[in-house]
Amino acid sequence: MNIIYLHGFKSSALSIKGQQLSDYCQQHTSHRVHLPDLNLPPKDVMAKVSDLMLHLDNVALLGSSLGGFYATQLVAQHNVPAVLINPVVQPWQLFCDLFGAAHMPYKVTDEWTLDHAQLEDLKQMAVPWVSNAQKILVLLQQGDEVLDYRDAQHYYGRPAHTSLIMTDMHGSHAMLDFAEKIPMLLEFLSYSSKENP
Repeated sequence: MNIIYLHGFKSSALSIKGQQLSDYCQQHTSHRVHLPDLNLPPKDVMAKVSDLMLHLDNVALLGSSLGGFYATQLVAQHNVPAVLINPVVQPWQLFCDLFGAAHMPYKVTDEWTLDHAQLEDLKQMAVPWVSNAQKILVLLQQGDEVLDYRDAQHYYGRPAHTSLIMTDMHGSHAMLDFAEKIPMLLEFLSYSSKENP
C-alpha cells in the first residue's frame, strides 16, 4: 500500500505524525509512506496530490487538520480509503476567524501567502456531504484546542453519508498519542482498500 500523508496548516513534510507513520511502516510493514510538502495554494495542493496518486498503485490517504479536509475531497474524486486526524470541516471559515480581514493576505511560508481568493477556492472545492463515507475513518479528540470536534462529528456522521468516527476524551489538536493508533489505522486502510474497490 502507498500511503500519502497530508500534513496540516503551517506544518510540513517533516511533521511529527508523518515521520512517526513513516518510521513505523519502514520497521513493521511493506507499506510505503509519501510525505509531500503541501505549503501551496489549495488548487495546487489538489493537483499535486492527484498527480502523485495517478502514479501509484493501491493508494491510501492519511490527513491531519487541513490535510484531513484535502483528503476528504480526494476520497470523493478517487474513491480511495483515508484516515482523518482532527480534520478541518470548513477551513475558509477557520482562517477568517483566526486571521480576520486585518491579517489577510497571510504569509504562511516564504513561498506561499494565503489570500481571500484561496479561501473562496477552498469553499468551492468542498463536497457538501462525505462521498464514499464508508472508506473514511475519523479520529477526533475532545480536547482539540483549535477545532470544535463536534463540527467533524456532525459532518462525517450525517445519515446515509456516515464515516467511522472514533472520539477520545481530552487529547489535543496535535493528537499526541497518534503513534499508538498507527497499527489500528493501518488495519482500517488495508481492509478498506480491499473492500468495494
